[in-house]
Amino acid sequence: MSQMPDAYRRFLEKKVRMAAAMGFEIDDADINPILKGHQRAIVRWAVRGGRRAIFARFGLGKSVMQLEALRLILTHAGGRGLIVAPLGVRQEFIRDAAMLGIRIRFIRTIDEADADGLYLTNYETVRDGKLDPNQFTAVSLDEASVLRSFGSKTYQTFLTLFDQVRYRFVATATPSPNRYKELIHYAGFLGIMDTGQALTRWFQRNSEKAGDLTLFPHKEAEFWAWLHSWAIFLQRPSDLGFSDEGYDLPPLVVRWHEVQTNLADAGAERDGQGILFRGGAVGLKDEARERRDTLPTRVAKLKDLLAARPAEHVVIWHDLEAERHAIAAAVPGVVSVWGTQDLDQREQAIIDFSEGRIARLSTKPVIAGSGCNFQRHCAWAVFLGVSHKFNDFIQAVHRLYRFLQLRAVEIDIIHTEAEREIVRDLQAKWARHNELADQMSEIIKAHGLDSLSMVETLQRSIGVERIEVAGRDWTVVNNDTVTETARMPTDSVDLLVTSIPFANHYEYTDKYDDFGHTDDNRHFWAQMDFLTPELLRTLKPGRLACVHVKDRIVFGAVSGKGVPTVSPFHAEAIFHYMSHGFDFMGMVTVITDVVRENNQTYRLGYSEMLKDGTKMGVGSPEYVLLLHKPQTNRSKGYADLPVTKERTDYSLARWQVDAHAFWRSSGNRLLTPDELAAMKPGDLATAFTAESLKAVYDFEAHIRIGEALEVRGALPSTFMALAPGSWCNEVWHDINRMRTLNGEQSRKGLEMHICPLQFDIVDRLIGRFSMPGELVFDPFSGLHTVANRAVRMGRKGRGHELNATYFLDGVAHLQAAERELSTLSLFDILDRRQPAQAAE
Repeated sequence: MSQMPDAYRRFLEKKVRMAAAMGFEIDDADINPILKGHQRAIVRWAVRGGRRAIFARFGLGKSVMQLEALRLILTHAGGRGLIVAPLGVRQEFIRDAAMLGIRIRFIRTIDEADADGLYLTNYETVRDGKLDPNQFTAVSLDEASVLRSFGSKTYQTFLTLFDQVRYRFVATATPSPNRYKELIHYAGFLGIMDTGQALTRWFQRNSEKAGDLTLFPHKEAEFWAWLHSWAIFLQRPSDLGFSDEGYDLPPLVVRWHEVQTNLADAGAERDGQGILFRGGAVGLKDEARERRDTLPTRVAKLKDLLAARPAEHVVIWHDLEAERHAIAAAVPGVVSVWGTQDLDQREQAIIDFSEGRIARLSTKPVIAGSGCNFQRHCAWAVFLGVSHKFNDFIQAVHRLYRFLQLRAVEIDIIHTEAEREIVRDLQAKWARHNELADQMSEIIKAHGLDSLSMVETLQRSIGVERIEVAGRDWTVVNNDTVTETARMPTDSVDLLVTSIPFANHYEYTDKYDDFGHTDDNRHFWAQMDFLTPELLRTLKPGRLACVHVKDRIVFGAVSGKGVPTVSPFHAEAIFHYMSHGFDFMGMVTVITDVVRENNQTYRLGYSEMLKDGTKMGVGSPEYVLLLHKPQTNRSKGYADLPVTKERTDYSLARWQVDAHAFWRSSGNRLLTPDELAAMKPGDLATAFTAESLKAVYDFEAHIRIGEALEVRGALPSTFMALAPGSWCNEVWHDINRMRTLNGEQSRKGLEMHICPLQFDIVDRLIGRFSMPGELVFDPFSGLHTVANRAVRMGRKGRGHELNATYFLDGVAHLQAAERELSTLSLFDILDRRQPAQAAE
C-alpha cells in the first residue's frame, strides 16, 4: 500500500463518524438497585451519550430505563423532564415510576408543568401545539413509531420540534432494522446527523427516480456501526453478557385461515369490459376493495373462532372502519377503539382491556399497536385481514408476544384466496425482520456498548493496494488519487480533463479515501485542498485544467426552505481552484434535458408549476470550467509550451466558431406541427433542434409548435423533444448523453459508472487544448474515459481511480482501444501495397 501524507491520513481518519457523547458519566451506585443488569448498563450508556435510542425488545423494561435515565439527568442538570408516550401507556409509566420511587405527573398543557421534575404527556398534545417540548431539559419519546400514523409530513415535522432540548432519547420496542428512513429520522431527532446527509452517505439513489433509495452494499458495515454508536438494538439480556433468566419468550402459535371468495366476481375494466377471474390484491386500492367485498365471509370466520372460546380474552385487529362496524354488530360485548373517538374514552378503553376489565377489544394497529401491554390478561389475537403494512402487523403481534408473557401466544390471521400474495409478502418481511434483528445482536455481542472498537475496525478501510497497468500510450493506477498524484513529476501533464465528484452527492467505494464520502460541500473542498495543489504542480505552466461540474439540487424538506433550491457547486469550484493559484478562463455550458431532470428530481413538475409558478426554477445545466496554470512569463499570454495549430488542420472558420458566439439570420422556416407530428419521438427531437439552427429563433413559434403537438398527442413527456439549438460555442446543445463507456458496460452486463463523462465533451477539450503525443491526465478516472479518448486521438493518457471494479473494467476498454488502433484495416493494407507496386 502506498504511503500517504500524514496530514492527509489524519484527515481521512476523522471521516470515521460515530455519535458524539453529549452527556456525563455516572457511577453504578447512583442507579436505582431495582434495575436489572442489562437495564443498568443501558442507562449508564444513555446518560453518557446524552442523546441515544433504546431499541429494546418487548418486555425488557424500556419504560424503567427511560424513567431512571431522565431522573439521573435531572439530578445532574436540573429543570424538567418529559416523556412523550402513546395513548393507553400512561398507567404503565405511573406504575413503574411508583416502583422506582419517582414522582411523575401527566399533563396536557405546559402550564401544568409548574415545577421542576418529571412529566408525562401523549403525542397528540405535542402535535397539536398545546405543549412546547423545548421548555424541558430532557425529553424521551416512547414508542415513537406511532408517529407514522400521523402521516409522513407530520412525522417529519414533529421530530424537529425538539431542536432546543439538550438531552433527547428515543425508546421503542425494537423497530425493524430494514425501516431505514425511520431510523434516520430518529438520528435527525437526536441531532446525531442531518437526515439528508445520512441518506446521501449510505444510500444509493435511482437516477431515474429520486425517492428510490437502497443501502449501498459496500456501506452496510459502516451503516450498522454508525447506528450502533447511538442506538442499542437489544434482543435479550445475554446480548450484553447478562443472564436471560426470566426472559424466555413463550411459545408462539400462528394460524393462517384462508376463506373462499367468489373468484368469478371480478368486476369490469374502466371501459366496461368484464374481467373473467378475480385477480390478486396487489396494491392499497386492491387491498381495500378485497377487504370490503369479502367482509361478510371474514366476519363469519371470526365468529366461528370466538364461539369456540367464549370466555377467552382476545384483541381483534382490523384496518377499515367498515370492519369495525361489522365486528361491533357481530361480536357481543366487544369494546371498540377508533381514531375520532374522544381521547379520554379511547385511552380508558385500552387501559381497561390491559388490566383485564374488558374481555374483547376491537381496534386498529395504528391506534393501539405500539406501546400498549396486553400480556397480563390476554394471550390471543385475531387479525380480521392482512395488508402489506408489516410494521403495523408485527407491532400488534408484540402487544402479546413479549417477555414476561406467561402463556403461549396464539395468533389467528384471516385472509382470502385473492390475498395469498400479501400473505407471502408478510411472511417474507417477517423472516427478514428476524434476520436483521439477529444481525444487530451479533454487532452488540462483538462490540458491547463501546463504539471505539468499531472505529478502529472501520479505519482499516483507508487506502488500497496500489495496482498500475500500462499500455503503449497509457498508464492507469488503482489508488487514492491524492497519494498517487503526489508521486507524479512536476510540470509533467499537458492537459487535465476530469469530472470531479459532486461533493457528497454519490459515493463510489467503501473507502474513506472516497471524495464522495464527505459530510457536505465544505468537507468535500477540504479534501480537495490536498489534491488541487498537486494538480497545479503537475500541470505544465500555461496549460489548462478542464473540470466538469454540475450544481446540486437541495430539496425544500432538507433545507427547510420549502422549495427546491440550487447549491451553486460550479461557483464554489471556480473559487476553490482560484484560491490554489489557477486562473479562471471561462466555462462551457452543457445543456441538460429539463423533462428528464424532472423525472429524476421531481422538482420541475408541470402540475406544481400550475399551482404556483414561483415554486419552479429552471433546469440545471452542466459546466466545464477552463482553469489555467500561470505561465512562467506572466508578461506574455503564451504557455511555456504553446498548443500550436496548423492552418490546414484548424481553419479560420473553425476558430471563429470556437472563439465567438453569434446569431445568423436565414429565410428558412421551422417545420410545421403536422410535419413534426408525423415523426418518431427520437427523430422529432433531432429534427427540431437542427431546424432551429437554420432559422431565426422565434420563441412564440416554438411555443405554438409545442402546443400543436400536445393537442395531437405527439409531445413526449419523458424527454424534451423541442429543444432549440445553441448558436453559442460556449453552450453545447448537441452532447450525446448516451455516448459514454456505460454503453459498452451495459452491453457486456458489467457494472455501470454512476456519472459517466460523455465522449463529446472529452473529444472537444482534447482536440482544442492539446497536441498529438501530449499527456492528458484524469485524477478521477472512473472507466478511464479520458485516457481512452486521448489514446484514440493520438495522445497519451493517464488516470487514477479508487474503485477497483471501475478500474479493471476501464483497463479492458483501454486494451480494446489499443488493439483496434494497432489492427490494420483493408484500406491500410491497400495503401501500403500501392507504393510497393508502383516501385516495381
